Amino acid sequence: MDADITLHVDGRPRQVTVDTRTTLLDALRERLGVISPKKGCDHGQCGACTVLLDGRRVLSCLVLAVTRNGHEVTTADGLAPAGALHPVQQAFLDHDGYQCGYCTPGQVCSAVGVLDELDAGWASIVTPDGAEPHLDDEEVAERMSGNLCRCGAYAGIRAAVTSAGGAR
Repeated sequence: MDADITLHVDGRPRQVTVDTRTTLLDALRERLGVISPKKGCDHGQCGACTVLLDGRRVLSCLVLAVTRNGHEVTTADGLAPAGALHPVQQAFLDHDGYQCGYCTPGQVCSAVGVLDELDAGWASIVTPDGAEPHLDDEEVAERMSGNLCRCGAYAGIRAAVTSAGGAR
């Protein structure tokens, strides 16, 4: 069964007809030509498909597109629509937070989500009970643990997230 939906992708409304079983990732990549989110595992285990959905990070391979009709989807490409890099994107460049680059769009979107979660005061499993979460290596590593890098650029990724967080 097909459905007509509108997704607001990187600030632009995009209408598309999708099979009701189509994931958000497949709608973005295959139907709309938005190739920033990558298909890695297609099982929600690697994080390469991470996008911001209404400002919160999600694994787009696990979300059915029809359930997000009318919602805002921001990819790594949409973080800096005016052409200048988003502070997180710049930090990834400054700290060598990438190697092959395949996971980078998902890492960047996840990092933006992580910093927003910290700003909102959301605790993680490594946040001490009753403490306000703060930006340190342990906190960043835990919050970014859903995003895998086959090249092993984790030191640069942690440094980039910490740097971008401190620059806010």
